[in-house]
Amino acid sequence: MPTLTIRWQRLLDEEGETCPRCGGTQAEVEKAVRLLRRALDPRGIAVRSEERGLTWKDFERDPAASNRIWVAGKPLERWLGAGTGASPCCGACGDNDCRTVTVGGRSYETIPSRLIVSAGLKAAAGLTRPARGSAGKRRSARAPRRAR
Repeated sequence: MPTLTIRWQRLLDEEGETCPRCGGTQAEVEKAVRLLRRALDPRGIAVRSEERGLTWKDFERDPAASNRIWVAGKPLERWLGAGTGASPCCGACGDNDCRTVTVGGRSYETIPSRLIVSAGLKAAAGLTRPARGSAGKRRSARAPRRAR
């Protein structure tokens, strides 16, 4: 059974807490995974969710790595034709600028489940297509060879 993986990472402080922005995205990722499972299970596609916590050291090195989502190994924004940006955050992130995603001219700090589902459905379509040159390719009928 093909598997669609949704991977999300965010900064975690020493107590295992994150900022409100990432907390909201966590709830949206969980909702999107439930919706994708409901839609894709009947089509024979499993949906797996992975979460990764970033340390403060990771975050200092690359603040845009926090609140980042991958769908089938590609960044969410690649599936959606979206851009990324940054805006001031709070909580575990302090007053640092944190990742945003911009789709259709609208910027999101908390990534809505509908965007994750949209990317997931696009990725799942690729999981159900036969690979080029595989059994899904039609062969032309050939006339039998004459015996000599």
